[in-house]
Amino acid sequence: MIDIQKIREDFPILQRKVYGKPLVYLDNAATTQKPRVVVDSITEEYYSVNANVHRGVHFLSQQATELHEGSRKTVRDFINAQSTNEIIFTRGTTESINLLAFSFGEEFIKPGDEIMISAMEHHSNIVPWQLLSSRKGAVLKIIPISDQGEILMDEYQKLFTDRTKLVSITHVSNVLGTINPVREIINIAHQHDVPVLLDGAQAIPHIKVDVQELDVDFYAFSSHKVYGPTGIGVLYGKEKWLEKLPPYQGGGEMIQSVTFEKTTFNELPFKFEAGTPDYVGTTAFAKALDYVSAIGIEAIAQYEHELTQYATRQLKQIEGLRIYGEAADKGGAISFLVGDIHHFDLGTLLDRLGIAVRTGHHCAQPLMQRLGITGTVRASLGLYNTKEEIDILVAGIQRITNMF
Repeated sequence: MIDIQKIREDFPILQRKVYGKPLVYLDNAATTQKPRVVVDSITEEYYSVNANVHRGVHFLSQQATELHEGSRKTVRDFINAQSTNEIIFTRGTTESINLLAFSFGEEFIKPGDEIMISAMEHHSNIVPWQLLSSRKGAVLKIIPISDQGEILMDEYQKLFTDRTKLVSITHVSNVLGTINPVREIINIAHQHDVPVLLDGAQAIPHIKVDVQELDVDFYAFSSHKVYGPTGIGVLYGKEKWLEKLPPYQGGGEMIQSVTFEKTTFNELPFKFEAGTPDYVGTTAFAKALDYVSAIGIEAIAQYEHELTQYATRQLKQIEGLRIYGEAADKGGAISFLVGDIHHFDLGTLLDRLGIAVRTGHHCAQPLMQRLGITGTVRASLGLYNTKEEIDILVAGIQRITNMF
């Protein structure tokens, strides 16, 4: 059982006021707030351990390296990867997908080859594949979705050909909240000998992810979505795949030897980690994962599921409110419109009541076109949100609709 009040005390920002009102933070799909232990770890490392990692013979460098590589082990354990060689540190989900699009594309994509994504993807899982397609002459194929926001699995199966080289799909939609049937998606792709990348940015904070159980080939996620610092993330890849891929960037750390005639590359995972890493960020990231693990990801998932159901029931009582994304299996991102009120106006007025929500197309413009709208208001839940905050949101929307 989650002690929600004790958890909220760990997040100092939740105690502040906005326009004289208590902050109700419902923008967790964009970024989560940070517990004190994460912020303290950043201060502590800069004040007591700061030194560049790897190859340093002095004490601080060795200590910083131990923390950095210990963080890699924490990530490995959190997603149950087979080896730390499969954990590549990046700047976040976006860079992870761009890394794979470049490296996989350089090695495996030829003109006419096909990459498959879905109609509900974030721009970060669309644009890198478009860039690859234009560079290599590849074809982007789109998996259609239902009006409820679910993958049309029969249509998905029909899209495979002997030219299909990769499936890249979101684990949990940042707009619809849909939790995709990723085990089935992966199994079908593997029947065609096609690898799968999952965009896990919206899954990692909310549900248990076991990459070996899923048998997923690549998995991308960000620290800042899971109560860690910004600017750090992970690309997980099966070692057999990562060994085959060329580096994404060149420079320090990813080299084994350099002459003016030739460079040989470092072993995994360093082959993909050019330059000085954010070693302070990785330590704080590990602290965030430890924090989540201490509460229990299953307990978090259960609590957030109940909160999502409560929020959905309460919001549906508002006259004229329409929810976009009503999949049978759904996470805590709730996108909606009310009557003919513009999403920006509604979000702006909720802000004056101290309620932080996100408005717009949520970096998913093709999905908005599929839904026939320009944008939504999105309330997205985290482990520290409460039913009382949902009630404040509902009362705020009702107050604003009365004005209109």
